Amino acid sequence: MLRRCLSYRPPVNTQKLFQKATTVRWVQTSGHIEDDVLHQIPPQLNYPYLINNADAIEQNMVLRKYDSDIVHKVKQLYGERTAILEKKEQLIKERDETNKLIRSARNKDERQQFIDRGRQYKDQLKSLDEQFSAVESEMSTHALLIPNDTHPETPVGPEENAKVLKIVGKQRMEDGLLDHLTLAEKLDLVDLGQAAKVSGSKFYYLKNNGAWLEMALIQYAMQKATEHGFSAVITPDIVRASIAYGCGFQPRKTEASQIYDVTTASIVNTSAPKMVLAGTAEIPLAGMFAEKMLKEESLPQRVVGFGRAFRAEAGHGSAEERGLYRVHQFSKVELFAVATPEQSDGILDELRQLQEDIFTELGLCFRVLDMPTEELGASAYRKYDIEAWMPGRQAWGEISSTSNCTDYQTRRLDIRYLSSQFKEQVGPKDVRVPWHIKEKWVNFCHTLNGTAVAVPRVMIALLETFQRPDGTVEIPEPLRKWIPGQPKILS
Repeated sequence: MLRRCLSYRPPVNTQKLFQKATTVRWVQTSGHIEDDVLHQIPPQLNYPYLINNADAIEQNMVLRKYDSDIVHKVKQLYGERTAILEKKEQLIKERDETNKLIRSARNKDERQQFIDRGRQYKDQLKSLDEQFSAVESEMSTHALLIPNDTHPETPVGPEENAKVLKIVGKQRMEDGLLDHLTLAEKLDLVDLGQAAKVSGSKFYYLKNNGAWLEMALIQYAMQKATEHGFSAVITPDIVRASIAYGCGFQPRKTEASQIYDVTTASIVNTSAPKMVLAGTAEIPLAGMFAEKMLKEESLPQRVVGFGRAFRAEAGHGSAEERGLYRVHQFSKVELFAVATPEQSDGILDELRQLQEDIFTELGLCFRVLDMPTEELGASAYRKYDIEAWMPGRQAWGEISSTSNCTDYQTRRLDIRYLSSQFKEQVGPKDVRVPWHIKEKWVNFCHTLNGTAVAVPRVMIALLETFQRPDGTVEIPEPLRKWIPGQPKILS
């Protein structure tokens, strides 16, 4: 486990004071965050579907570069679980028969014989319960590692197999164009050197109009989404690990986790929930709906959230990643929707269109990609990426993505809706009826997400696209009103 710790040790006479205070420890895990079952929302996985489609799921996992043995392990454990339940059911029948014999025993010795037999059944049932809990826990642990299904039109293979759906705008290809870091330092917009002293590599200060440019992008994206019917939310940046992993933020077997684990002195060696820094506002936005049963009539629900994103990813240190391209912390405006299964495909197109509108209004040259199987995260059924042309890099760079997660997240976070037919057939949502009747009209929602603006990447594209020969940068018209003095040029 690689720990990101401050090397400073306080003087001996102040250490005790610090130990009593709340401290924070950031950890980059090399695998999954330790189990937090106590605080985990009980997942509602569709085991019959997994078992009956094990071969197809195995192939899907191969195409997505996941350990495909998992699904057959789940199938094996499900069989063991079923066998335990059948054995338990048989033992309960035999125990009940023995209880009848106890009551009808002809004498004390015969009665004691049946009592002893009943105790044996009790011990056997207790043992079966323990076996059942162990098998079910192991089965759930493995099943939670199975990724979502994949849309049949998704390209197969690695990143280079992504399908280009469209290109908007014209690429700047002339010689002598500067990269964003050279421009930003010349215009006194950033300071990476001091940030490295304060926080380490891949952190940064935004200064002067650099700070205002970030604020302008956030304000613009929030307003744009609100105009399209999204409700504004400011999200918490620290969330429970169980919520993050319920959203599908788990690495493949060969990958390290990119989540920062936050530990405070007050919760060490306690049953308190494990906390992490959110890698995207998608996580707390999904958590807003956790353990809720919505009315079908209220769907779809659209929210736009602003939060900080924390990524422990190291990158490969190439020149292409210098500056703001791959950083550990950045501001992000996230689109999120909860819908019925029938609505989700249309909502995905809606999110993508809004993203395209934003980048078109900002004057960027960009392309839309249908991402292939190996580029899909665990939760994504289908994913589109948007890459901007970054003239200083003379390359495309990802600035946004949008995904349909179908019921992957909702089964892990227990987000459901009550069919409108329930009201027609039974009565209002809150009418008191037995659950076995009500559940016939209860279904899992679909969730969708998309990046409206990831500030550093969009800032790179803007600086490099709108640079002028003298090293100044033109500010796109939609952003000017959010910057003091409403300047047209960064100089």
